[in-house]
Amino acid sequence: MKFGIFTFVTDQGIRPDRLARGVELRGFDSLFVGEHSHIPADRSSPYPAGGELPPQYYRMYDPFVALGAAATVTTTLLLGTGVVLLAQRDPIQTAKEVASLDHLSGGRVLLGVGAGWNLEEMRDHGTDPATRGRLLDERLDAMRELWTADEATFHGEFTDFDRAIAWPKPVQQPGPPIYVGGNSRFAARRAHRHGGVWMPNSVGVPENVAPLVAMRDEFAPGTPLSMYTVGSKNRALLDAYAEAGVESITFLVGAHPEAPTLSRLDHLAKIVEEYR
Repeated sequence: MKFGIFTFVTDQGIRPDRLARGVELRGFDSLFVGEHSHIPADRSSPYPAGGELPPQYYRMYDPFVALGAAATVTTTLLLGTGVVLLAQRDPIQTAKEVASLDHLSGGRVLLGVGAGWNLEEMRDHGTDPATRGRLLDERLDAMRELWTADEATFHGEFTDFDRAIAWPKPVQQPGPPIYVGGNSRFAARRAHRHGGVWMPNSVGVPENVAPLVAMRDEFAPGTPLSMYTVGSKNRALLDAYAEAGVESITFLVGAHPEAPTLSRLDHLAKIVEEYR
């Protein structure tokens, strides 16, 4: 089982280069960073975790800029988006960003994607929330065409282009591994459809692991399972993930300045050593 770190990299917390170096030096396999382009001031979409939206959601760096900084100071650390909101993004430009990061990092990108929850944010990008799932699938298909073909052509419901030449190509072919966020059967199906990894949020208690695995087996047979935003206090839950054959665990680290962040990484590294 592999172990990674997820956090919100903001202008008030640890710099992404210092964070990445600290994560790699402590033996973690991956670093995932989140994305929100903005938060509409007038918002009716509820925060999925309940309560007020935490302040870090308003202050995130662009994930590809942050991971670009991370790439320059690391050599083995896998660089993940957790998750990029592809239904809100131009697929041609995003394909370029992903390919550039994968090329410059020597093939270390993990592309985490999700359909999103903030309906007002989507609408500001011209995205209809009702079609965001189909849009996300199509944009992934279009991006893979750009990553693999010398002259890419794609004609879909939302995306249409002829004989597009786009370089560099990703080191990883036919593109970086796709990690699909979300706890629903739709997310599991999407991961299976794109030959990727299903990355649901942590399920809270050990008793919820078996139903999650059963959902994976029904809707995404054979698809690897990676648990996301996992806490460190419930050791029985970590044991349950390991016993269920989870591919990887990504620990949640809060958006804090450098000293407390590195201290948190020290604590998590000790836990990881016990499992390894």
